[in-house]
Amino acid sequence: MSPANPTFRPESVAPAGATQAFIRTRIKICGLTREEDVDAAVAAGADAVGFVLYPPSPRHVTVERAAELAGRLPPFVTPVLLFVNASAIEIIAACNRIPLAVLQFHGDESAKLCAQAGRPFMRAARIPMDESPESGTVRFDLVKYAQDYSAAQAILLDAHVEGFGGGGKTFNWSLLPPNVNAHLVLSGGLTPANVTDGILQVRPRCKTLAVDVSSGVEISKGIKSANKINQFVAAVRAADDQLAKNHVQLSPT
Repeated sequence: MSPANPTFRPESVAPAGATQAFIRTRIKICGLTREEDVDAAVAAGADAVGFVLYPPSPRHVTVERAAELAGRLPPFVTPVLLFVNASAIEIIAACNRIPLAVLQFHGDESAKLCAQAGRPFMRAARIPMDESPESGTVRFDLVKYAQDYSAAQAILLDAHVEGFGGGGKTFNWSLLPPNVNAHLVLSGGLTPANVTDGILQVRPRCKTLAVDVSSGVEISKGIKSANKINQFVAAVRAADDQLAKNHVQLSPT
């Protein structure tokens, strides 16, 4: 990733011959509204920060405010703009203000609209919270969803709650398909206490895995805690260490 190609990649580049077990989990801190929170995310080692351009959200910022906050970012930390059913005109205007941003779509956007701005994008998949083998409901087809949005840089997994933009709720990670041919971003109710388990459960099911946190590192809606951000990053690195150890134990001698 470079300033000329500001792509937030869930995967990092692994050495030749390395396996996915050693690919570092990328981290995005979302819903930022204050300068000090942007600085805290950067200091903790976040790979990306998110700005919510959805007016009903308590974490909403204007495009102008997002541009101000994104201007604080050093090279190789990617700004991400979150949209919910915005018009193509609004999306393109935001891209013009924040030219290095990756886009994130959380509404009912079609694959065509997502690609219309000509920018790297992530597409949110809203996973039902009550989905279980006993529920009798039709399972969310994540494999097909990833195929439908194959142009997406990654599919972001979030719990399906009333409204849009994420509700800080978890879904049943164990019910995800065992093999999804896509880069995934795990979101929805992540905290320093549960992100390690989430990574260990979901990482083997996809090409690469990143994580996205908002409410789990907050003092109140839109106000982040530097301490919680640091705890979250440490928990992600603990999961990476465990995956690496598991790989070493399973590797032939």
